Amino acid sequence: MQNEDDLRGLAKVMDFMRALSILFVVINIYWFCYEAIHDLGFNIGVVDKILMNFNRTAGLFTSILWTKLFAVVFLALSCLGTRGVKDEKITWPKIIASLTAGFILFFFNWWLLALPFPAEANAGLYVFTMTAGYILLLMGGVWLSRLLKNNMFDDVFNTENESFQQETRLLANVYSVNLPTRFWYKKKQHNGWVNVVNPFRASIVLGTPGSGKSYAIVNSYIKQQIEKGFSMYIYDFKFPDLSTIAYNHLLNNREGYEITPTFYVINFDDPSRSHRCNPINPSFMDDISDAYESSYTIMLNLNRTWVSKQGDFFVESPIILFAAIIWYLRIYQGGRFCTFPHAIEFLNKPYEKIFPILTSYPELENYLSPFMDAWLGGAADQLQGQIASAKIPLSRMISPALYWVMSADEFTLDINNPAEPKILVVGNNPDRQSIYGAALGLYNSRITKLINKKGQLKSSVIIDELPTIYFRGLDNLIATARSNKVAVLLGFQDFSQLKRDYGDKEAAVVMNTVGNIFSGQVVGDTAKTLSDRFGKVLQKRQSMTINRNDKSTSISTQMDSLIPASKISNLTQGMFVGAVADNFDERIEQKIFHAEIVVDSQRVAAEEKAYKKIPVIADFTDENGVDRMKEQIQENYDRIKAEAKQIVEDEIRRIKDDPDLCHLLPKEE
Repeated sequence: MQNEDDLRGLAKVMDFMRALSILFVVINIYWFCYEAIHDLGFNIGVVDKILMNFNRTAGLFTSILWTKLFAVVFLALSCLGTRGVKDEKITWPKIIASLTAGFILFFFNWWLLALPFPAEANAGLYVFTMTAGYILLLMGGVWLSRLLKNNMFDDVFNTENESFQQETRLLANVYSVNLPTRFWYKKKQHNGWVNVVNPFRASIVLGTPGSGKSYAIVNSYIKQQIEKGFSMYIYDFKFPDLSTIAYNHLLNNREGYEITPTFYVINFDDPSRSHRCNPINPSFMDDISDAYESSYTIMLNLNRTWVSKQGDFFVESPIILFAAIIWYLRIYQGGRFCTFPHAIEFLNKPYEKIFPILTSYPELENYLSPFMDAWLGGAADQLQGQIASAKIPLSRMISPALYWVMSADEFTLDINNPAEPKILVVGNNPDRQSIYGAALGLYNSRITKLINKKGQLKSSVIIDELPTIYFRGLDNLIATARSNKVAVLLGFQDFSQLKRDYGDKEAAVVMNTVGNIFSGQVVGDTAKTLSDRFGKVLQKRQSMTINRNDKSTSISTQMDSLIPASKISNLTQGMFVGAVADNFDERIEQKIFHAEIVVDSQRVAAEEKAYKKIPVIADFTDENGVDRMKEQIQENYDRIKAEAKQIVEDEIRRIKDDPDLCHLLPKEE
């Protein structure tokens, strides 16, 4: 509470100022209406001498304006300390009208003294207009002071109180991503930087659709990391948006690499603009656990609800069955037929044939024992349910185009191999995301294991719209890949999406282990979580008490959210809040930011105008110039089906001819 003695002292000073103002008005009237006043019998010799001395030494009355100006100055000073109730009827038009009328009457009435009337009449008009003008100026000044005082803390959204100094230095290194910003602080706009000096501590970008995640941040990550020589894996949900940026930026920035990386594309929609890659290449599977990982990833991508049911019988059964098939193809003829399409085709053969084949291999015998027990025990319904749980989701992936892309090896997935660096983009399609997402999840899982090794190049994994795929091992990649120079950037809309698709535990690990976070507009629990993460700061609070005769204010301080959840829920497009991590030798005192990420839209538009399309990769035209893409893809599809059929026939014949294995076959009726 403000000290009452101070308030009384202030009131006395303001009263003194107003008294001086009135004194100058009286002096002006006395001097310039002297003749009329003298005729009325008022003649104070002492006052005359004092005023004459003032005029002689200071020239106070050389102009009619000087005393008026002094009167107005002291009047204005007296209004600064105005106290009283807030009048809701006080408006800016009233204040302007009062001040304008008062100014005209007070300053522009000198001509009244020169009218051809008796001096007393002229003086009367002069005194009346000057007094009226003074009263109007006093009213306008008091109203203005009250309005300004009552609006002094009318920052209804608490913008000033919640603004804070942010990083204005550019801290760049060989790994950093630096984003220019504009932020508000102390009623001014400042230029600053968000410095991600350690991208290997992982980054997440949140924001509702249209908040500017990709345009402001993801695109900048891709461009700057290519400029700094990163090998890269990009999941492009809206292919070819990110892919086109990566392709063209690589063309224009090859000098950042010792060995220029090769640009690869996985695209199921247009096989002519896609390379071919087998995600279960036998050379990268050393143990049956690798087959299980692949099976686990594909099944959970096809059945998102299984994420929260891990361990259930009808969840684990199809995963184990498909893992056994993958490993069988890995060991059969040295892995010659170990491709994802061959595995699907093999699974769709009659179980009376595939079970004996798989069980005939000692390393798979224990894997298949639950199925064999159900089969031999006559539990046909249970067995059919187990097999159907695998067949039904995988049957959605039977597609000639998908078989084409996933059945050959034009490149390997070790994107950060120092001898063969790569930039790999994989494209999804929002209309077919459930099917494509499952296949792409298999690439994700394999890449995660291959890149997280020592002695490799610095690399980046950029996953936009993360919830559209299930990324097996994502939490482990974030937690352990920092020392192997793997930078992870994850883009999604809300924490609730992550919890829905990855389960509470894994989502919590992802959210709590990332070092760099960017958030556009988000609402609900996500906004509250982020607000808590950014912490609290000492903020000033004012309360006001108004009564009939007086007004008192109280100013206090309290700890309050630096960036409240309500602020995060109403961010403008392009505005982001967040925090960055620093390094031992690159300290960032103010890690938290609330700013607009500045993007040079004209430059971006010019770059995009000059972009080249991703070129045709596979030429399907024959010697006559006829496009035979459909025929070749269909031939590949038919070949895989025929090979799977032939494998089963050859294996059944082998088992029949082996006296030690023939008992595995069902007895013929």
